[in-house]
Amino acid sequence: MSDAPLAERLDVLAVAPHPDDLEILCGGTLAKLVKQGYKVGIFDLTSGEPTPRGSVETRQREAEEARQALGVPLRVNVALPNRVLMDCPENRFKLATEFRRYRPGIVILGAGRTPAASPDHFQGHLIGEAARFYSQLTKWDERFDGTAPYRVPHLVYAPFPTDAEQRSWHSTFVVDVTDTFDQKLASIRAYRSQFDDERFERVKHFVTSTNGYHGFKCGYKYGELFALPHPVGAPDLVTLVYGSKPTTPPDVPVGQGHIPMG
Repeated sequence: MSDAPLAERLDVLAVAPHPDDLEILCGGTLAKLVKQGYKVGIFDLTSGEPTPRGSVETRQREAEEARQALGVPLRVNVALPNRVLMDCPENRFKLATEFRRYRPGIVILGAGRTPAASPDHFQGHLIGEAARFYSQLTKWDERFDGTAPYRVPHLVYAPFPTDAEQRSWHSTFVVDVTDTFDQKLASIRAYRSQFDDERFERVKHFVTSTNGYHGFKCGYKYGELFALPHPVGAPDLVTLVYGSKPTTPPDVPVGQGHIPMG
């Protein structure tokens, strides 16, 4: 067993291949979780380089600026190779080792196949799922730097909006990010090597439209979509249906208004 001290346990750990992926997918939710008092971390599987407009050092500075914009206390680069990121045993071992070190209660995983953007996204999806399983395996500690087995209790998907496949998730839900949407935009703006003024305006339009659409469906100004690999449990139907809204039925004229999950 490793003699290295365990890192502080995380409530939520978000994982995706490149710096800027998670900012676009769920930056508002990560900022909101921090404000709610949860211990949150970001894992970038790769440096995101090489790219036509960046460098490793530039992307590191930008990722740090984005981290500060979201208020997330921890950001780790897992140092897997960009462009040739592949779901293979060694990459599974490396990410699973970090899961064992930080012992997150929830892993948020960028999910989906985006051949028009980068094949890394889907490979990261596969690596994350496999690493969650590998993390709990016993009698194999030498593969995980001597860290103790740990089972990640919950997996949540943050679907890429440009996924090439129409997926039938078991359950989906939307987080209200109206109050942290400006932080999300600021975190994306940090990546100036990837988004010059013109490209940033296009990305801003994309996330504003996407998050506006998901939010509108649930009665929010802006919302971020998540999915689960299994049906969601509902110990209290009324609380589930109303979400964060008051549980007293509103006095709304027929044909107007919207109840979050109704």
